[in-house]
Amino acid sequence: MTMHVTLRQLRAFLAVVDSGSFSEAAKTMSLSQAALSGLIRELEDRVGVRLLDRNTRSVSLSSVGQSFEPMSRRVLSTLEEALDSLTDLKELRRGLVRVAAPEPLSCTLMPDLIAGYQNAQQGIEVRFEDVPIEQVLAGLQQGSMDVGFGPAGLIEDDMVEEHPLWLDPMCVALHPDDPLSRMDAVSWKDLRERPLINYMPNFATHVLSCVPPRNHPRKILPVHRVNTALSMLRVGEGAVVSPALTERLVQGLGLTFLPLKQPQVSWRVAMFVRRRPSVSPAVESFVRFVLGFVRDWTAMAPRPQVSTRSSGTGKAAAAK
Repeated sequence: MTMHVTLRQLRAFLAVVDSGSFSEAAKTMSLSQAALSGLIRELEDRVGVRLLDRNTRSVSLSSVGQSFEPMSRRVLSTLEEALDSLTDLKELRRGLVRVAAPEPLSCTLMPDLIAGYQNAQQGIEVRFEDVPIEQVLAGLQQGSMDVGFGPAGLIEDDMVEEHPLWLDPMCVALHPDDPLSRMDAVSWKDLRERPLINYMPNFATHVLSCVPPRNHPRKILPVHRVNTALSMLRVGEGAVVSPALTERLVQGLGLTFLPLKQPQVSWRVAMFVRRRPSVSPAVESFVRFVLGFVRDWTAMAPRPQVSTRSSGTGKAAAAK
């Protein structure tokens, strides 16, 4: 049988127990004594048993009331903890944001972005995974990730919202002994005879598709990580095509990084946010932070001197 006991009735009951007086309990709850007595009477009617023994001089717990009193306190305590937790989440004193990004974003943008957000919101945990783009997209679709980063236009899902961030031009890393490293800019034709060490998945679809076939590299050496590609170039010959945002990685290995033109190919970096019936306050705050952070980060980050003109806004675009 369901008993429709209210929290107000429980609070009135405990106020009488704590004060030992109906009049004092009424003052504590800012009620008239008649209103307080009405709440106690309603509670006892609902549970079907007397909880308080009272006479003209005193009030005390009945035998059933003695058992009911600690249970009532646990109910109110649990509710207060739940409300405190909800307030913490709403006011960003607690929360979790699950984030994923592939290379090269995971070793360029993400460390600065996550550190900046956690300095601003120290109560929010950011759980980050550096995984291939396929796993980023799968995590968003399956609900194991809240926010992902990668090339724009890769996902079509009503549950995932895409926020374009910036257009990043492709550049080329070269060994400093390479004669091309003394040029102001390099063309795709210049790279044709050099082995291209490639770490980017779907490179042919998203980058080479924007380059005339006659200028495609004759030899492509596939690897899985940007640092692997650059390290191989440091001790060997060839070239690495990489977005402008990787300039610090390139220069950190003592390599030359130059604009890549004729045509210039760019990729649009995007943030993906999984929509649920409602997005948590922590995720909302992270998304707002990213949009502001990226504006400052792209303005301050070093960039090779290349044009930002682009003939498209999708995964990759060639400016000719």
